[in-house]
Amino acid sequence: MGLGSNLGEREDFLRRALQLLGPVVTVRRVSALYETAPVGYAAQGPFLNAVVEGETALAPDELLAYVKGVERQLGRTEMVRNGPRVVDVDILSYDDLAMESPELQLPHPRLAERAFALVPLAEIAPDWRHPRLGRTAAGLLAALAPVAGVRLYKQSSSWTG
Repeated sequence: MGLGSNLGEREDFLRRALQLLGPVVTVRRVSALYETAPVGYAAQGPFLNAVVEGETALAPDELLAYVKGVERQLGRTEMVRNGPRVVDVDILSYDDLAMESPELQLPHPRLAERAFALVPLAEIAPDWRHPRLGRTAAGLLAALAPVAGVRLYKQSSSWTG
């Protein structure tokens, strides 16, 4: 899953989102935090982004409902598409599943284009293979090179508490 925040105490919102995922997701790995330039709607502050690898007994649609509840619990409201938000939790991938429904596309449909997701994903799972494209996270990231607008903010051990 990808975590992002660009409003308020960004790091705290991401830490709290990670804690709220705990009841349904057994976290295996968490990336460092990266400060990233906004994508799409540029008139907003920088994001903090991270990627989390975990296991869950929930089906993809149930996990989506749960993460949307986490976002609401932390105060997320829909404003401008791709606009500022206290927290964003995206399901980037679920096993090697490739699926499309009106509510959820797996893997995330723009994952291969987004350095803010690929940099932390390649950090914790460089050999993860995109089920539709057949390329690894490291290979997808290399295809974006040079990567601009993504910088290391804080190592995993120092933000996950």
